[in-house]
Amino acid sequence: MGRDKPEGSAEDFFPKRKSLKAFRDAAADCQGCELWEHATQTVFGEGARRAEVLLVGEQPGNEEDLSGKPFVGPAGRLLNDALDEAGIDRTQTYVTNVVKHFKWEPRGKRRIHKKPNAREISACRPWLEAEIDLIKPKVIVCLGATAAQALLGPKFKVSKQRGQFIESTLAPYILATVHPSSILRAPDDETRHAEKRRFVDDLKKVAHVLSKN
Repeated sequence: MGRDKPEGSAEDFFPKRKSLKAFRDAAADCQGCELWEHATQTVFGEGARRAEVLLVGEQPGNEEDLSGKPFVGPAGRLLNDALDEAGIDRTQTYVTNVVKHFKWEPRGKRRIHKKPNAREISACRPWLEAEIDLIKPKVIVCLGATAAQALLGPKFKVSKQRGQFIESTLAPYILATVHPSSILRAPDDETRHAEKRRFVDDLKKVAHVLSKN
């Protein structure tokens, strides 16, 4: 995935040994951008070493930051339910984020998610590229605009190309859909159920291509 290394980058912390455990251990000490200063810990990806499906979100949330595990908060629980409904075994997937540290701002006693900027995404991207290279998934699912634009280019619009398989050198199949947290923010139960149904339908397309083998 040839590109110039950004100034101040995850690559500065890369291990010599090329394994998921080595990368996970190395990422724990990453200071490639300033986000590590206010995060509890690095939240690296997690899942099956030979996963056919790699799901990519934006960044860890509050629960992920505290636990050190990706997608364990409310959005992760919704993702688990949707994968189950779509017929995809979560234990056979790998879940990760474009940015590995929680970016937040205080609101009272709460820590509120803050969108990572282009510099932070660029600095952290090498970790994601390493995960993709090591796992070699059949399908990559981009959850939300940040993940989709990080992997498919800044002009990519989830609203226009949601649920479509996009040609890419990253994996045989790559598809973008919404982030499950957006479903949780729906204004009422009816909208939330409708949005979850659309999300499950997108994941069923992934299940379909997996069944081809």
